[in-house]
Amino acid sequence: MTIPKDPIILLSYINTKLRNEFTSLEDLCKSLSIDPEEVNTTMSKINYSYDAKSNQFILM
Repeated sequence: MTIPKDPIILLSYINTKLRNEFTSLEDLCKSLSIDPEEVNTTMSKINYSYDAKSNQFILM
């Protein structure tokens, strides 16, 4: 699956999916056949990191 390339749009897309459909980033990435490291790298460019406790990307 192709995910948004723009980090801000990706942030919204991923957090929405995590909130509505998935219990973890790992589950989401498996379902969409995407690399979690790629997502984390893109999010770090805008100073966001994944917080497993809240199951969302949050500002660092």
